[in-house]
Amino acid sequence: MPHRIVEFVVGLLFGIGLILSGMVDPGKVLGFLDLAGPWDPSLVFVMGGAILVGVFAFAVARKRTTSFLGDAMRLPTSGVIDRRLVGGGLLFGAGWGLAGFCPGPALVSLGAGQPKAAVFVVAMLAGMAVFEGLERLQLRRAAVS
Repeated sequence: MPHRIVEFVVGLLFGIGLILSGMVDPGKVLGFLDLAGPWDPSLVFVMGGAILVGVFAFAVARKRTTSFLGDAMRLPTSGVIDRRLVGGGLLFGAGWGLAGFCPGPALVSLGAGQPKAAVFVVAMLAGMAVFEGLERLQLRRAAVS
């Protein structure tokens, strides 16, 4: 149970950070991505801060075998940049650029009752389901071969 409380508090802080940074406003995000129009550079600082926190957090995590709550650390082990990674990044970027949402801010916006966020979240969940289905199909085909 204490894990769930910590997870809730961390999620709440993340959501508040997204709200304060403007990441839940698709207009602000699209203004950042519109380099040809009235560009809004403010999200550079949000991203820069996130990268700094991530670099520090991963440096600490790599030195540990368990999390601060005692669970096993499961960090990514692959450093391969392949077609699937690039394709997924392109799809993610296209979705972000078209909708002005990425998954975290979309969930926060959904909680705030934004209809655009509901459409994005449904599309995101559908995409995840398609991916899972294709992965299972690929595993079955590999098992038969």
